[in-house]
Amino acid sequence: MATVALEPSFQAERELLSTSRVGITDTTFRDAHQSLLATRMTTAQMVPVAARMNSIGFHSMEVWGGATFDACIRFLGEDPWERLKVLRRAMPDTRLQMLVRGQNLLGYHHYPDDIVRRFIRRSVASGIDIIRTFDALNDLRNMRSTIDAGKECGAHVQGTLVYTVSPIHDLEHYLSSARELAGFGIDSLCIKDMAGLLKPDAARSLVQGLRSVVGALPIQLHSHSLSGMASMSYWEAIQAGANVIDTAISPLAFGSSQPATETMVVVLKGTPYETGLDIDALVDVAEYFERIFRDAGNAPIRQTIIDTRVLSHQVPGGMITNLLAQLDQQRASHRLQEVLRELPKVRADFGYPPLVTPTSQIVGTQAVMNVLLGERYKILPEEVRSYLLGYYGRPPAPVCEHLLARVIAEGGVPITQRPADTLEPGWDRAKAESAPWATSEEDILIYALFPKVALNFLQQRHSKSEDKLTPVRLPGLQEVAHLVRGFVAAPNIEHFECESGKLKIRLSRT
Repeated sequence: MATVALEPSFQAERELLSTSRVGITDTTFRDAHQSLLATRMTTAQMVPVAARMNSIGFHSMEVWGGATFDACIRFLGEDPWERLKVLRRAMPDTRLQMLVRGQNLLGYHHYPDDIVRRFIRRSVASGIDIIRTFDALNDLRNMRSTIDAGKECGAHVQGTLVYTVSPIHDLEHYLSSARELAGFGIDSLCIKDMAGLLKPDAARSLVQGLRSVVGALPIQLHSHSLSGMASMSYWEAIQAGANVIDTAISPLAFGSSQPATETMVVVLKGTPYETGLDIDALVDVAEYFERIFRDAGNAPIRQTIIDTRVLSHQVPGGMITNLLAQLDQQRASHRLQEVLRELPKVRADFGYPPLVTPTSQIVGTQAVMNVLLGERYKILPEEVRSYLLGYYGRPPAPVCEHLLARVIAEGGVPITQRPADTLEPGWDRAKAESAPWATSEEDILIYALFPKVALNFLQQRHSKSEDKLTPVRLPGLQEVAHLVRGFVAAPNIEHFECESGKLKIRLSRT
């Protein structure tokens, strides 16, 4: 088996690989609250503790991407670009990381290459250091544009393998994909275990195998705690040669989130893999989040700490919430277990896609319809038809022949090329359509990614005073004291402005 001769291209990675020390990527500002708070943490809740987290010495902090962009404009009334810039100023010594869904960026369908390039370029210019990119199908063609764009901007680009369990996803599948990804020039490799399916022994074998094909390229492991195995899998992966793990501050850890940062720091202390992070500083941060959640009344909701049923149906915790919402709309929440039994069958018919956005929504919606309609595939939603025809990418295995034949017979045109090659450039159109409200490239990108939601967001912002530097709404007056303390502790922020109802707060050092 050939090994790709690669060396890390960034100083932080070279330093990490020169010792056995393990790096910690903290997910508190992104995946942790996406998993436990429906992505509802506000910028005002982040800013007061940002300076403290900046001083801890994380390998990186995941602060952007995933569902955070959508949630900012759809639910929080915040400008996601401003959030990134505020966090960049508050945390100048910490590398900021984002997650993109390959050609899907932060949305649920593929975007043209010109939009992808502009979005990546603007993200890096606004403060992103590390871009973690993945494709839901592990179709590496769908990752190439984000990788190339990130490299052109000088960012650290982390190629990602989505981990799942199926008759198709054996060790050789991952090693082959890793070998190809390494050939794209990525700076590190991530194993993304979004449902907590990676068992400890499999983690060891996978990391050992990946090391044999990617050479000195740093390997990072991202998992979720719902099955109860993530911390053990981290330990096995570390001993096998993993360099970095993803964790979250304890009030936003466990359940469908990541293992707790404090736990892993203590576990690794006194071993050759010691992180070097200060446990007392981490406890301070944990106490801050416990306090603001108590005051705001929006504590993280864990349906359960451990649910081993995920090992059977492979449905991530966030996806179960979406399934319940669909069933509740039809007054059929009592049929969830039927849906969970149907879902693996649909997944097999669809070629065993990993269940992560957007394929989790596609498979899940079809399973719900099959159960509620009492007949399998009586209706095929448009997204399912597009998936079967190849417009989301190449499925890991061939899809059900009779389903594909049916869609073709009803007028569908299958494709085998990279889906984005079928798209017209999108920038000029987005610029023209958003012209009445967009005042910057960032505004146009908001519109290009989420046109319907962006229209309402941009119109509302346009009607407000134009002198706001950071349009952030506080969740309540109890946050004011936390905000002021955070501003005092963040000397890199010269001016901060926000409002809560009729209350407007302006903080300035001049």
